[in-house]
Amino acid sequence: MSILFTTAKNKEDLVQILSLQEMNLKSAVSSDEMKQEGFVTVRHTLDVLTKMNTACPHIIAKDGDKVVGYALSMTNDFKDEISVLRPMFKELENMSIKNFITMGQICVAKTHRKQGIFRGLYEAMKKASYPKYEAIITEVDAINSRSLGAHYAVGFEKICTYNSLGQDWELIALKTGA
Repeated sequence: MSILFTTAKNKEDLVQILSLQEMNLKSAVSSDEMKQEGFVTVRHTLDVLTKMNTACPHIIAKDGDKVVGYALSMTNDFKDEISVLRPMFKELENMSIKNFITMGQICVAKTHRKQGIFRGLYEAMKKASYPKYEAIITEVDAINSRSLGAHYAVGFEKICTYNSLGQDWELIALKTGA
């Protein structure tokens, strides 16, 4: 296996991100799979994904010409584009970390899990973000223990837990210069 970590460069890369996202949405996986493998929450449109990528390129993992993993980059300019993320940005207004990039979503294809791709995506994102940003910030559904464990394993630290519309979210940060 030869995985290339790079940035999304064209519409085909973005379409493949959306395809991988669709297969891993909370609504598309069983409850057992949610517990064992995790899930993604937000469904992006090609238009928003393209705008986000233009502002700050997404990190992708490619096996040949197939996207097998992604970490979406999201600047503050997009805080009103995705309604489910608005409460996270509201929480961040009160935090001491001001110079950050938001990781909007991360996902690895089922066929490529447990091969270091999750860690590789974040390493590539850290390199692409430093020194412009001091941290990568994201939120994880508090019941998504698989995702939380993976994030903590690569160095994320908990900022806080907050509740939005009856759902608990873990707000976490990864220093880019570390």
